[in-house]
Amino acid sequence: MADENDVSDKTEDPTQKRLDDAHERGDVVKSQEINTWFVIAGGTLVLSTFSGSIGGGILSPLRNLIANAWMIHTDGPSLLALAQSLGYALIAAMGVPFLMLALAAIAGNMVQHRLVWSGESLKPKFSKISPAAGAKRIFGKQAAANFAKGLFKLLALGAVMTAIVWPERHRLESMVRFDPAALLGLTTGMTVHLMGSVVAMLAVVAIADYLFQYRQWFERQKMSLREMKEEFKQSEGDPHIKGRIRQLRQARMKKRMMAAVPKASVVITNPTHYAVALSYERGMSAPICVAKGIDTIALKIREVAGKHDIPIVENVPLARALYATVDIDDEIPVEHYHAVAEVIGYVMGLKRGVFARRV
Repeated sequence: MADENDVSDKTEDPTQKRLDDAHERGDVVKSQEINTWFVIAGGTLVLSTFSGSIGGGILSPLRNLIANAWMIHTDGPSLLALAQSLGYALIAAMGVPFLMLALAAIAGNMVQHRLVWSGESLKPKFSKISPAAGAKRIFGKQAAANFAKGLFKLLALGAVMTAIVWPERHRLESMVRFDPAALLGLTTGMTVHLMGSVVAMLAVVAIADYLFQYRQWFERQKMSLREMKEEFKQSEGDPHIKGRIRQLRQARMKKRMMAAVPKASVVITNPTHYAVALSYERGMSAPICVAKGIDTIALKIREVAGKHDIPIVENVPLARALYATVDIDDEIPVEHYHAVAEVIGYVMGLKRGVFARRV
């Protein structure tokens, strides 16, 4: 019952991390029908392309062997040398076709998933010898699909072979009277035709089986809400810890800003909701924001500025614009140069006792 509940809870699509972890474990989409199709298609290509060269490569050394049989020495080293020469001839004739078949088998896996190296499937698992798991494999959805697939292939192959061979039945009966050389070409042509039809039929089976296997694999990778939360905590960190880190950063930033306010040249306010402290000295290219904040932080900036006799200028649009566009320790944007220059000039005039009014 617990397993059924676990399965029923897995309602969420898998994340990319879940899919990557499955790949690392060796749990990938695998359709044996795709591999079978590639091997049979490769065999058909080899037969249609290299049948003549394979036959010639094998026929020539065997013909020489038979023609010169009376010259063959029967001592041990001579027989070993003869076996080696025949082996080399066979490898030369069959090497490229066998290489193509091997590449076709590899391609059958590559088109389904990227390369994976994992020893997970080699580890012993008690679930593999469990009677319940064995019964599930025998009577489960996968077993039913395999049975239906095998039955379909049997019927389809029978139909294909009948459709191709039956019209040739009269010629097949007369093949016993054909010359061997002509018989080889005829049988090769019929075999290639038959295998081509089988490849076309198996392509349908392979595509359908891959879609079924992919769906089964995707369903296995689905996650419950609890698993998604756990993965989020592992990949992104615990939200409580992240919140605490954010609070500590904000506290350090606030402390650093308050330490910089006494060095400011002016504090521009909203007057109550926004506060931006600017520092400017002769020779600087532009004023620098040393502190900014809203609400309680803005109030604290004004308090610190008042304690250290930093001029506080109320300018609602300028305070809002500076708060939105400038970061701590950055120069003010070019578009605010004129407005800030007027404020700085006004403050410097106050310090010299020239101006007596506020902006």
